[in-house]
Amino acid sequence: MRILFGVQGTGNGHLSRCHTLSRWLNHYSVDVDYLISGRAPSSLFDMSAFGEYQWRQGLSFATQNGRVDYFNTYRQNSFKQFWSDVKALDLSTYDLILTDYEPVTAWAARLAHKPCIGIGRQYAFKEPSLYSKLSLLQRGLIDYFAPASRWLGMHWQPLDNCIPPIVREQQSETELSERHVLVYLPFENLEQVVDALIPLKSYQFSVFHPSIKQTDNLDAPHILGFPPSREGFKCQFETAEYVLANAGFETTCEALQSDKQFAVKPLRGQFEQHWNSKLLADSQLAYVMHEISEDNVRAWLAGHQRAALNCEWPNMADNIAQWIKSGAQENEKTRLTALWR
Repeated sequence: MRILFGVQGTGNGHLSRCHTLSRWLNHYSVDVDYLISGRAPSSLFDMSAFGEYQWRQGLSFATQNGRVDYFNTYRQNSFKQFWSDVKALDLSTYDLILTDYEPVTAWAARLAHKPCIGIGRQYAFKEPSLYSKLSLLQRGLIDYFAPASRWLGMHWQPLDNCIPPIVREQQSETELSERHVLVYLPFENLEQVVDALIPLKSYQFSVFHPSIKQTDNLDAPHILGFPPSREGFKCQFETAEYVLANAGFETTCEALQSDKQFAVKPLRGQFEQHWNSKLLADSQLAYVMHEISEDNVRAWLAGHQRAALNCEWPNMADNIAQWIKSGAQENEKTRLTALWR
């Protein structure tokens, strides 16, 4: 069976999840090609796991100062180019399409009447418990942005037919650095983030941001800036006692699994992050701040303790890869949803 796997390149969560899954697909000798869209090739990094992947412009959103910029989102997305890429994508040599919310492969599969399986966080919102909470616009995004004939939606705890998340395999337990805070806020204004952290001199901050081009101090000796790097992030994450991030799914799951003290600042106007932050707050699993400020960060560091959650998730990348290798049969999918411990 030959597979084309479309990966959404907006943010790093989709890529990180699929990077982990790709290792297991390769382990089981699954014949898979990759197509990446949603981010300029010059902004992609650590892509060797995807081999000689294809790239398309796809569809994405523009952001400014921690919110979705709808005007520039409309301007930067060429729907004419998108449909041209969809219609031109030749799927004749593929037996199955996988998509992690990547719209070019998903729509090409629909037009070609090819089976398409959606894998990832967004497909959890197809499940009744979450779908019923969405607005009509949000339902439209879930149903039509990257449509799939079947799906594996992910959540951090049992919910309808959701499966546990794909997260990086944990290494042997690393000793935490006291008062070490990892900050990953790629959609926020870097200067505003640094301004909020400068007064908090009793903490050591490791800040990852796409505006940073080399590792260096950021206006203060207790704030160290890092450019985007999968391995660099992993090293700082493992020793951090605290994690402050946007409300993306992948970082959320890694923080929960590692039992970090965790705070999120949702990207304003992005519905998945809105719902992630609301669900986290309702379960007391994270401190939610809607603005990055000294007062908000100080309040979180000073006293918030998150609720306990059993995050002994199985190796879902391994299990999904085995399921795909065996033919990805719908009647065998229940063994994935039964893996909650």
